[in-house]
Amino acid sequence: MTFGSEWKFSQVFGEQNPHEDVQDCDIISAMEFDKNGDNLAVGDQAGRVMIFERQAGKEDLFECSSRSDSGQFNLPQKQHPEFEYKTEFQSHEPEFDYLKSVEIEEKINKIRWCTKLDRSLFLLTANDRTIKLWKLLLHFHIYSRNRACKMDYPFYIKEQKVKKVKQMDINSSVTSENSLLADRSYMSGQSESSHVNGYSLEWTNKINGTSSSHLADITNVDYTRSRKVYANAHDFNINSISNNSDGETFLSGDDLRINLWNLEVRDQCFNIIDMKPKDMEDLTDCHLIKDENDHRTVVYVEVITSAEFHPFHCNLLAYSSSRGFIRLVDMRMSALCDHNVKILQDGRSHGSKTFFSEIIASISDMKYAMDGRHILSRDYMTLKLWDTHMESSPVATYKIHEHLRPKLPKLYTNDAIFDKFDCCLNGNELQFATGSYSNHLRVFSFGTGNENGITLEVKKEAIRKPTSQTTSRPRRSSLSNLARGFYRQGQDLNSENEISCNLKSKLLHMAWHPTHNLIACSSGSSLFMYHA
Repeated sequence: MTFGSEWKFSQVFGEQNPHEDVQDCDIISAMEFDKNGDNLAVGDQAGRVMIFERQAGKEDLFECSSRSDSGQFNLPQKQHPEFEYKTEFQSHEPEFDYLKSVEIEEKINKIRWCTKLDRSLFLLTANDRTIKLWKLLLHFHIYSRNRACKMDYPFYIKEQKVKKVKQMDINSSVTSENSLLADRSYMSGQSESSHVNGYSLEWTNKINGTSSSHLADITNVDYTRSRKVYANAHDFNINSISNNSDGETFLSGDDLRINLWNLEVRDQCFNIIDMKPKDMEDLTDCHLIKDENDHRTVVYVEVITSAEFHPFHCNLLAYSSSRGFIRLVDMRMSALCDHNVKILQDGRSHGSKTFFSEIIASISDMKYAMDGRHILSRDYMTLKLWDTHMESSPVATYKIHEHLRPKLPKLYTNDAIFDKFDCCLNGNELQFATGSYSNHLRVFSFGTGNENGITLEVKKEAIRKPTSQTTSRPRRSSLSNLARGFYRQGQDLNSENEISCNLKSKLLHMAWHPTHNLIACSSGSSLFMYHA
């Protein structure tokens, strides 16, 4: 795609009326495409996970070449994918830690798809303390021969639909990831009946000959169940989960620690990074330092903000911090990865430090590019592209909220300075996107010389802005907020007379389709999709 191509509105789910109040429980808090881009998982603050599936039609139905009367093949024109709502389930429930007297929210913090096995999908979801592995047998598509080329399925499902969520016994033994698919009812090429949640599923061999053309166009089964629960390993809020390229392990990170898990073992993990200070009281302290010229600097305790595995080297990972650093770690060096291979930091950020300097330097999100060499990071003010071969500075910096710099004291007072924006990259080129206030979507491309990128106001009729930005909620007692010395409730965000953008409308969460130029982003409880 040539940068500068027109981004157009594609779809919206859960569209809000202009004067409709959004319930906090309906606000979208996480989203993720699977590896192939066929499914999109969306989590909200009520602990629910919604699954959207790529529609069978357009590109999918006609991906096979058709032969014209002249004997030549006619190739279909490639179209952007469209999605449909498929199912949803309750992933997490609110809990209370009686030992620490802490309420644990059901809000979904992170979602990650696991390696697809057979026809089942696996999904990791996390709230503040607990990670769950879900198995989803979403559906099968079977098309008649006169409509599509994909017909060679060994069976079809007679039961039209099963839509129920079942919490499995977490003590049941599962010896390997492959054994998650060991249920005979999911094995192809067999003829048997099985009862699932009170429904009878009959697997029938495909009818040979011309009669197969009379099969139903689409036959559905929606089925979701929890296979494993990974709990009691984090004392602070989980901010990251990331699957390893080995397909067997994943990491989970909170404010002070990063743990390594095996998908097969739910009750044991290994702590590979520990930033917990000897004295926990240091976490709530900020230090005022004077240099020889009597300049004052406010220094905060450093905490982990994001962590991610390398896309294809299973021994490498990167994690970001509240001080704006990105540390690269090689797990082969030691069991406890307290020695960094590299530290990426912006050496150009000179000048006098202010009370807000380290707050706005905190990295809210970080993503590896598919080439494994570049890393994209987002802090409050900027979007930065890093080359892991260059440690001293990013290769590109894009200003997102520079116009808000004079308003930092006001943003601190009303809590907006602690908003955490996601970032995302496309799969093939160095193009990336992030969100801003006033429901603005910012899209950039490296190497084009256009530092302002493209700005879209996210709505049904996408409005392209020349240049240029969330829903107010009570602050939770996140350690990363305490580390910044933040103790009070946020004030009213309605200060349009002082700040030019709408602080209540913000694009915090987004994901880029892995194979198409399509971006999914959320505003409040609405899910928008744009394509180019």
